[in-house]
Amino acid sequence: MILLGSTGSIGVNTLCIAKKFDINVEILVCGNNIELLNEQIQEHSPKLVIIANRDDVHRVNHQNVLCGSEAILRAIEESSSKLVVNALVGFLGLRPTLKALECGKRVALANKESLVACGAFIDTSRIQPIDSEHFGLWYLMQDREVKRMTITASGGAFRDWDIKKLQSATLADTQKHPNWSMGQKITIDSATMTNKIFELLEARWLFGEGEYNAIIETKSLIHALIDFKDGSTTAHFARASMQLPIAYALNKKMNENILEHVDLLEVGSLEFREIEVSRYPVWEIKEELLKNPSRGVVVNAANEVAIERFINKEIGFMDISKTIIGAFEKFHNMPRSVDDVFALDAEIRKSL
Repeated sequence: MILLGSTGSIGVNTLCIAKKFDINVEILVCGNNIELLNEQIQEHSPKLVIIANRDDVHRVNHQNVLCGSEAILRAIEESSSKLVVNALVGFLGLRPTLKALECGKRVALANKESLVACGAFIDTSRIQPIDSEHFGLWYLMQDREVKRMTITASGGAFRDWDIKKLQSATLADTQKHPNWSMGQKITIDSATMTNKIFELLEARWLFGEGEYNAIIETKSLIHALIDFKDGSTTAHFARASMQLPIAYALNKKMNENILEHVDLLEVGSLEFREIEVSRYPVWEIKEELLKNPSRGVVVNAANEVAIERFINKEIGFMDISKTIIGAFEKFHNMPRSVDDVFALDAEIRKSL
């Protein structure tokens, strides 16, 4: 397989599963964590390594090292691997997804932005989602009439904060996730609830038109629920680990134990909360966005610009959502091609 984003949390978990199933790792792609990359090279012996910056090449313990986004696309095209695991963060992960599909490869997708920005032009039949929420929905699907699909949210770092204090929240505050440790951007997205907006859009592209919603489940043990038209509801329980969805993406005949089962007596109780606009202002565009999912490119571009400004201390935390909503109200363009997606993305970033 080809692994894009090998040193992030999803990449690390993917390599654990690859080792468990004895899957050959042909290509490793990472950003700047060269120390961890060298450990991965030693353990998995890839044929090719691709990193972000040419200045780091001398630090990589491998004879075949390339740099930059164009190298990733060439490597996908020339590779004999049939599976690409895309765990890159951000819009930069879109072109590798498109290239992999163009080359007839299967994509295990953790890069939310691919479907959020370009879902209308992506063949989802060759995509296996490795977000726990979409995996949960897929796992629960039966040959029955569905009324509604629901995914869950942790609530992020500020689910219990006084709302009046949110505008003064710092970058360090956003990283104090109540349930787990993730990368910087996804943890900010969790705090604003933008990540759940993204996941609902992904679900819409993966499973088709229908009713979608999200609720907060504070212990992150239920990842998805399906309401069937007969009045019954099923829920997917699993411990919070990416290894289960990754295992199914890497080995379709997966029948081995990956996680410990959830002990409901040990859990004792679960708490569910509504996602409130007062705490998560971006939630106000959810319904309109789901009706017009091709406008996801607007939300994604605005979010990436706003997060960069927040990190640089140019705007406050609550201004991230304001930036997204402002862009969504301004840009009503519906891209008609992949080229339109990239053009609109560039236009939005330039205007903000």
